[in-house]
Amino acid sequence: MAHWLVKSEPSAWSWDEQVACGDKGTAWTGVRNHLAKKHLMAMEKGDRAFFYHSNEGKAVVGIVEVAKTHYPDPTDESGRFVVVDMRAAAPMKTPVTLAAIKAEERLAKMELVVNSRLSVQPVREDEWRLICVMGGVKP
Repeated sequence: MAHWLVKSEPSAWSWDEQVACGDKGTAWTGVRNHLAKKHLMAMEKGDRAFFYHSNEGKAVVGIVEVAKTHYPDPTDESGRFVVVDMRAAAPMKTPVTLAAIKAEERLAKMELVVNSRLSVQPVREDEWRLICVMGGVKP
């Protein structure tokens, strides 16, 4: 199983809205970056991702699970981009802030630190486990 991080501004799509979608989940729409698209296309059903509030809050606030693999993004008129369906899996007991991530030496090479603008990014196993511990959830 691979691990990921997906970003959303809470004013556009928040953790609470994701949770409200229930077990069915919802399409992760609006990705318009080709590298992020590549990451969406690599996701498999059951993969988990950190749900990161960007710009407002700047913290990992929950964990989502891929419920359905990639298909065309219904919000993309060009037809070039894809979505996956995500459902909320677990909230972080303690949100893990970007400042806390940057302060942790073992996360210095994490994609969130070195390429902070990318909206969908891979997370290495050691990074996943450490952030889960920091957030008070079981890896």
